[in-house]
Amino acid sequence: MTQRLVYFRSSVGRKMVLALFGLGLLGYLIMHLSANLLILGDNPQALDVYAHTLLSLGPLLIAIEIALALVFLVHIYLAVVITLQNRSARPDRYERVRDAGSPSKKNFSSKTMIYSGLVILVFVVLHVLHFKYAIFGGKEYTVMVDGEPIRAFSTLVMTSFQNPWISLAYIVGLIWVFFHLRHGFWSAFQTLGVHHPRLTPVIYSAGIVLAVVIAAGYVSIPVILYFGG
Repeated sequence: MTQRLVYFRSSVGRKMVLALFGLGLLGYLIMHLSANLLILGDNPQALDVYAHTLLSLGPLLIAIEIALALVFLVHIYLAVVITLQNRSARPDRYERVRDAGSPSKKNFSSKTMIYSGLVILVFVVLHVLHFKYAIFGGKEYTVMVDGEPIRAFSTLVMTSFQNPWISLAYIVGLIWVFFHLRHGFWSAFQTLGVHHPRLTPVIYSAGIVLAVVIAAGYVSIPVILYFGG
């Protein structure tokens, strides 16, 4: 147990945890997106039923949310610590340079990972406060489903995205998510030792495609609701 703790406190161990937690958060992003897209279907109330089902989990949902928050915060903490350590060890390496491309994959996304991560932190906090707790102009709506009043989460989302500033803020946040995922996906596999002359380019390209699909999927919601609502 002691040897494991020493390993995970090492630079290599921290990077491994950072990569694993990052991939875990990516999985959550995909699941969250699949649920959110329900609002664009023929029956937007399907999102209300989904949200109500989650709320019915009670203490289990709270435990899941706490675990998810811890993973998110630890991921950010480790990213900041590793970045500061790297800059302290090689300060001359962090001067502004042009995109290096293959094999280093140095580009705007890689050079702004710490900044995009911090922007995403602020974005997530505001997102949760607004859509989960109806703060910042949000309101509580209810709808009857099978004779039972449940929270009309879909109404809150549709009403919110009729506000151009909320929609714009959401889109800007997702643009930074794209940049973070574009490099983060490939970097995670590199850290975990999954690299090969033939496999690495595939993983790198897959990361770009995945980042585009996820960001476009989320962005489609405010765009469609704003212009079609």
